[in-house]
Amino acid sequence: MINSGSEKVFRIMGLQFTVTPTHGVLTVLTLIGVACMLVRFFTGFGLVTNLSDEWPWGLWIGFDVMTGVALAGGGYGMAIIAHIFHKKKYNSVVRGALLTSLLGYILVMAGLLLDIGRWYNCWVPFVSWGTSSVLFEILWCLSLYTTVQVLEMGEIVTERFGQRFHNAIKKIMPVLLILGVIFPVLHQSSLGALFLIAETKMYPLYWSEYIPIFYLMSSFFVGPAVICVESSLARRFYGHQIRINTIHGLAVIGTRAMVIYFLLKWYDLYERGLIDMAFSGTWEANVFLTEMLIGILIPIVIVYSRWGQTRGGLITYGFLTSLGLVINRLATVFVGLSPGRDMTYFPSVWELLVTLGLLSAGCLLYSFIVENLNIFGKNHNEKLKRMSRMLMRVPKGKAS
Repeated sequence: MINSGSEKVFRIMGLQFTVTPTHGVLTVLTLIGVACMLVRFFTGFGLVTNLSDEWPWGLWIGFDVMTGVALAGGGYGMAIIAHIFHKKKYNSVVRGALLTSLLGYILVMAGLLLDIGRWYNCWVPFVSWGTSSVLFEILWCLSLYTTVQVLEMGEIVTERFGQRFHNAIKKIMPVLLILGVIFPVLHQSSLGALFLIAETKMYPLYWSEYIPIFYLMSSFFVGPAVICVESSLARRFYGHQIRINTIHGLAVIGTRAMVIYFLLKWYDLYERGLIDMAFSGTWEANVFLTEMLIGILIPIVIVYSRWGQTRGGLITYGFLTSLGLVINRLATVFVGLSPGRDMTYFPSVWELLVTLGLLSAGCLLYSFIVENLNIFGKNHNEKLKRMSRMLMRVPKGKAS
């Protein structure tokens, strides 16, 4: 272990991890979250959640799964942009997007496991073929896509560890890239298809026969937004610089999809005669308009303005678009499917701590992988090595 001020660098078996006060807080939250998960696994839902027969879907489905899957869509989005359409100028953000997406899907799988009543039977769908169930298709696609992403990360891992496998993985990368586009397109749209059978139970503004298309489109255009936020954090904490024109180009691609999404949304409302309902002033209508304004219109205006060509503007665009996606998914579950004003749901402390624990674990894993693998490019890796060597040159009295 090497000390340098408030930071400590732990080294073991050729790996390193820098411990900062922020990492300390994230570690505590992760451990608390793990403890809460263990209590849930051993006691069931009754003690740790506020779920009921009226509210069978809570925070773990609404945020950890529904929202998490969409926010992790940057991986397949970048595969389409950089590899399918050969936009090589975006190669500098592909690895970061892949890492963020992989960690997101791992956390989604954890959230899905938490929400299974008899979690110890999670293996059953892999041997019992429920081909008439949308959830069956979603589970298989989530599992297969997560596996594909792990294999794609193998190309990065084998640059440093297990180098004899590197060429073999590179040879199968074209196949993995194709699969890495097919599976997300299937399950992102299928998550929306879950609500098709609930037409009579949902508030009309949140149900549509186009909802699978809406879910797929929003998972695509939120990808560049998440990359804007992730690149900003990487720049602040790791000094990783990405050209503004690169990030702006991604934002423009995402915004074009947002424009189509916005127009299709309102065309659908017009066809169903629901325009007046959207401006009726009800709680449900106001949430819907908030999503349209904060998550769609304002980001579009930002990207096509001069502010959108600055780092501050792009960060704001990324944050608002991501927030709009969160509002959309949570509103569909908690507002669109609300059983009535006389029945309410608010996550328990246990549910909140589990979600915070999962997010904290994802941040810690991201930091660990970035420090040890070539995620940001060779130049950045050399910079990290120089910083590490500087930390090693501390006086003997300060090292332990």
